[in-house]
Amino acid sequence: MKAARNLVQMLQPQAITSPDDLLRAGLIPPDHLGAVVEASATLPVSITAHIAGMIDPASSNDAIAKQFVPSALENNRQAEELTDPIGDIPHSPVAGIVHRYPDRVLLTPVLTCPVYCRFCFRREAVGDGLLTASKLNTALDYIRNHTEIWEVILSGGDPLIMSPRRLTQIIDALDEIDHVAVIRIHTRVPVVDPERITETLITALKRTTPVFIVLHCNHADELVAEAEKAISRLVDKGFPLLSQSVLLKGINDDPESLTALMKKLVRSRVKPYYLHHGDKAQGTSHFRTTLAAGRAIVSTLRGRLSGLCQPTYMLDIPGGHGKVPAADDYLRATDDSNWIVTDWQGNTHKYHD
Repeated sequence: MKAARNLVQMLQPQAITSPDDLLRAGLIPPDHLGAVVEASATLPVSITAHIAGMIDPASSNDAIAKQFVPSALENNRQAEELTDPIGDIPHSPVAGIVHRYPDRVLLTPVLTCPVYCRFCFRREAVGDGLLTASKLNTALDYIRNHTEIWEVILSGGDPLIMSPRRLTQIIDALDEIDHVAVIRIHTRVPVVDPERITETLITALKRTTPVFIVLHCNHADELVAEAEKAISRLVDKGFPLLSQSVLLKGINDDPESLTALMKKLVRSRVKPYYLHHGDKAQGTSHFRTTLAAGRAIVSTLRGRLSGLCQPTYMLDIPGGHGKVPAADDYLRATDDSNWIVTDWQGNTHKYHD
């Protein structure tokens, strides 16, 4: 009986936290180890047991593996790539705060993630753990002292990797600030470690102040039964769920993959929110499409996919200048009163104001 139990334990997927773990799990060949060690020097390796169990080692085109298993391609850094691709640093007045827009701030109480996406735009920063109590208090004081702040976005790192006790402290503190009307949480946890979405964690998040949860999900294959149940636990408790995805070359950069993803999100009661163009983080050129390719793909979704399923295609301007919609413009002015309008099938029509 003991031997059988040990065999079951050996066959169960384990969390992967090092290049050697990847090698033992058969997720990289031996001759790739050196390059993977080099890649993981900048961005750590972390793959939950749940995600490890979803990867097909025999497939060279596995959409899950491509997102989380380091590649030698990460060591190919382009001249235009940046260590701070979206310009967080110039907008960080104190540790743990990014204040780019007038009415909202990013609060990053933790820089650890349950998984590390290999296209991460904060790859130079993540992995550093929790803010100290002193720095967290300073960040919260910054929010208290800036009454123009209407929304606080918990990001990082992944906020839902924190203990329910620490989450309770942070959410309580934000709930007590009169001018904070909305709390938003950006997370991967429901799809990469769904067992974390417990009643205790849900209780830690539920407050008078509305809490919106934005789920990072890039491929329909991530939305397995366990993930859907975790999402349902949140939705059933009244949390509005939105999604953000990244357009990734070789993973979801085709109309069929995006259609399947967006439809599956909506079926799971998650409203597609943003589809991000890949940021110019160092070592991520193999993930980025061109803007022209992204615009062409997104334009095929218009009219062919329910409005409920339509995300906004977004470009984060390098240097910290903020996000802008990047999809095709369907309206073109010919003068002050006349417009040419392009419909979802590509036909043009005149419109007079």
